[in-house]
Amino acid sequence: MSDKRIEKDSLGEVEVPESALWAAQTQRAVDNFPVSGHAMPIGFIQAVVRIKRSAARANAVLGLLDGDRAHAIEQACDRVLSGAHEDQFPVDVYQTGSGTSTNMNVNEVIARLATEQSPEPVNPNDHVNMSQSSNDVIPTAIHLSAVTQVHEHLLPALDHLATTIQKRESETESVVKTGRTHLMDAMPVTMAQELRTWREQIGNARTRLENAATELLKIPQGGTAVGTGVNAHADFARLFAEELSALTDHHFTAMEHPFVGQSAIDAPVGMSAAYRGLATVFMKMANDLRWMNSGPIHGLGEITLPALQPGSSIMPGKVNPVIPESAAMVAAQVTGLDTAVNMAGQSGNFQLNVMLPLVGWNLLEMNKLLSNTARLMADKAIAGFTVNSEVMAEAVGKNPVLVTTLNPVIGYAKAAEVAKKAYATGQSILDVAKEETDVPEAELRDLLDPIKQTRGGLPDA
Repeated sequence: MSDKRIEKDSLGEVEVPESALWAAQTQRAVDNFPVSGHAMPIGFIQAVVRIKRSAARANAVLGLLDGDRAHAIEQACDRVLSGAHEDQFPVDVYQTGSGTSTNMNVNEVIARLATEQSPEPVNPNDHVNMSQSSNDVIPTAIHLSAVTQVHEHLLPALDHLATTIQKRESETESVVKTGRTHLMDAMPVTMAQELRTWREQIGNARTRLENAATELLKIPQGGTAVGTGVNAHADFARLFAEELSALTDHHFTAMEHPFVGQSAIDAPVGMSAAYRGLATVFMKMANDLRWMNSGPIHGLGEITLPALQPGSSIMPGKVNPVIPESAAMVAAQVTGLDTAVNMAGQSGNFQLNVMLPLVGWNLLEMNKLLSNTARLMADKAIAGFTVNSEVMAEAVGKNPVLVTTLNPVIGYAKAAEVAKKAYATGQSILDVAKEETDVPEAELRDLLDPIKQTRGGLPDA
């Protein structure tokens, strides 16, 4: 018995695996694009399926699609959305730039499943793809999948990370450490102030992500081939957006000028930039953690990260900051993916951007990497690091830069002399200041109190 069957399309006959739910156009794409081995993410496929379901309902309301076929398409879509048949979407990311192969892959699978439930055959082009084109389906799927994934995964992960940081803030409000500018000793700060900086950065990045996701709620579906809406009812775009909104709990609206969302991908590029911005925050956090953890003997040694695995195949007892290192690599990768999306955004030729699958894949990959990293940083680095308070206190006590708060009392030049002598002799700033100035010791102790210095402002009058 043959394990193949023959399917036909406008170019002729194609052999398709007997067990496959797809048909000729999908098989041609499988044969033509053995590029990366990466199929489009299931989150993207599900977005296309939701588009098919919403389109079927809109077409039925408009009287363009009969009730039996529409119901069968909805049932088929629900089967896929439930997690069934995920292995039936094999088309490589690096395919035709419009994503036509992925659109037809979904059309063919849904048509075959729907035909099983319909009294009349369901055609992938005439019925599942009614009032649509790959040229508006795939851009809309980019918007839909990105909005869905950022709300379901990344924003909750960032909230978890921010909550974890805030808890550590409350535990370290009285821990004073040496601040650093240019990686050199500077005025003291509290550990809580340093942690809050990360939390504020994450909150700001979260806002930018939310704003970018809001821009994606405007969708080009209904523009069909070139943005004019040819072969679609005048009310299709509005009804489709209403159906999609009801299906997803996100308020999508039809673009007044769908050309914008088909010939350009400005909103997805903005989403990508927001991901890159978060990656930059993660890189800063990762580097701070690595520096603070450095040592433990001949480094800063301000904190000790959880020991998660042996750090060397040759040096016994070595433990490395593996979570921050992983986060730094993710940040670098997301930055690279954003660069690719930015280049893709420049590939809008007249009425169609021709790098759509790349953009869809990259956005979801960035979302996944950042979501997972946020939770790993929270749970395996920040929640469990040990604060080495004695190490930090000793470093603060030896820091000649503490002299800065004497500037308003003795002047910058005299303060510089005190600092230089402290550096040269190894004496404390307090001891040198007692020798070199006539400021009473009690006042010096007050001016040089590190915890008071972390609160800023001028010396008390």
